Amino acid sequence: MRTLFISVLALLGCTSNSQNKSLTPPVESIFNLSFKDIDGNVVKMEQYKGKQILIVNTASECGYTPQYQDLQKLHETYPNLVMIGFPCNQFMGQEPGGNAEIKSFCQKNYGVTFLMAEKIDVKGKNQHPLYQWLTQKEKNGVENSTVSWNFNKFLIGADGTYLGHFQSGTKPMSKEITDLISK
Repeated sequence: MRTLFISVLALLGCTSNSQNKSLTPPVESIFNLSFKDIDGNVVKMEQYKGKQILIVNTASECGYTPQYQDLQKLHETYPNLVMIGFPCNQFMGQEPGGNAEIKSFCQKNYGVTFLMAEKIDVKGKNQHPLYQWLTQKEKNGVENSTVSWNFNKFLIGADGTYLGHFQSGTKPMSKEITDLISK
C-alpha cells in the first residue's frame, strides 16, 4: 500500500525527486529578509507579519519628491499599513546626501514619521536582497519587474504576498493603491 501511495505521489509530482528538472524552487518569504533603518538599526521584516507593507524607493532631489507628503498622509490614514522608504541614489544622483541628511530633509520638509531605511541600491549588481525579492518572480512568486525611477511603489499583503508594483507617476493616495489596502 505504501508503495502504491508513493507511486501516486510521484505521478502527481509531489515527491522531491531531484532529477525532476521541471519542479520550481519554493518562493522565498519576504519575512525572512531584513534591512537597516536610516539610523543603522537592523529591521527584520518578520515583525510585520499581519500588516500590509508599502515599500518605496525615494530621493530628495527628484520631481517626484513631493510624493513624500502623500506617503505620510497614507501612513497616517491607514494605521495597519507599514510604510518603508528606501533612499536610493541610482537615478541621476537625485539622493546625494548621507543618511543623517536624508532623515533631516524628510522630517523638516515633509514631516515624515514613517520608517526610513538607510540608502541602498534598488537595482544592479549591489541590489539589496529586499529589492531582489520585489523584482524577481522566482523570489516573489508573481512577477518580474524593474525599478525604473525614484518613487516606484510595491505593495505587500499582510500574509507576505506580492500585491503589486506601481510606477513613479502613481500617486500614493491613488485609488489604484488605496483600493488594495485593508482598512
